[in-house]
Amino acid sequence: MKIAIFGQFYHKNAEEAVEILLDHLYEKDTNVYLEEQFFKIINLQLTDHKNYSSFKTFNVLDKSFDLLISIGGDGTMLRSATLVKDLDIPIVGINTGRLGFLATIQNEAIITAIDDILCGNYKISERSLLSIKTDPEQEDFQELDFALNEIAVSRKNTTSMITVETKLNGEYLTSYWSDGLIIATPTGSTGYSLSCGGPVITPDTNSLVLTPISPHNLNARPLIITDSTEIEIKVNGREDNYLISLDSRIATIGKDTIVTIKKAPFKIKMIELLQESFIDTLRKKLLWGEDRRN
Repeated sequence: MKIAIFGQFYHKNAEEAVEILLDHLYEKDTNVYLEEQFFKIINLQLTDHKNYSSFKTFNVLDKSFDLLISIGGDGTMLRSATLVKDLDIPIVGINTGRLGFLATIQNEAIITAIDDILCGNYKISERSLLSIKTDPEQEDFQELDFALNEIAVSRKNTTSMITVETKLNGEYLTSYWSDGLIIATPTGSTGYSLSCGGPVITPDTNSLVLTPISPHNLNARPLIITDSTEIEIKVNGREDNYLISLDSRIATIGKDTIVTIKKAPFKIKMIELLQESFIDTLRKKLLWGEDRRN
């Protein structure tokens, strides 16, 4: 099996996970490639290199890879999706961050999880993405014009609210007077959208959610729509420029830029171990069903 490993940071929480993973993969005699910058970070931090120097590195993935392992938090998983793009390479995450909705494997479960994956004891959860097009064209998103979690527009150099004129399949919906608007996938429904009052949507649902950020028109509420809907938004306000974000990637757009958002033509494959499920993750991460009053 040809395995790619990606991480963005190397801190105290990640040290144990990195050593457990790399030691175990070396023992399994797998074909391991580490992302080049992450490999450099590891070499700087680890005094005992053991046999890690025998691992190869990569800058760009191709279809010859069978698996991408992400080491970090959910942000690192989102970044991993930009490496995989439309290559159909399954992704699994080892959580060295905080919440871990996407990266769910904890240090104590790494060896068992890797063994299960190498033996094929897992299932695939296919996750929808969003694609974006702007008029005038935004150069920042020409190569990475998709998002796994959400696309959001928000105010930039102002404390004043903005107006987000929104159309669905060409029909005018409303103008949100707010700090911004989030368009989230089911995967992203447990992220930024959730913190702004949006609903949790199961990953296998063919839906998107529009969640206003601190709306001034208080009757504005999150709206769930089918993921075949084409969404068109245009931002107005006192300033000339506003922020637009695709997951963790941020750019500036000009006033009156028309932004068209729709479901991307490909999906990201995420590995779920057989003993895990989205419902189980909800209970663990959001503490559903637990009474903490006492």
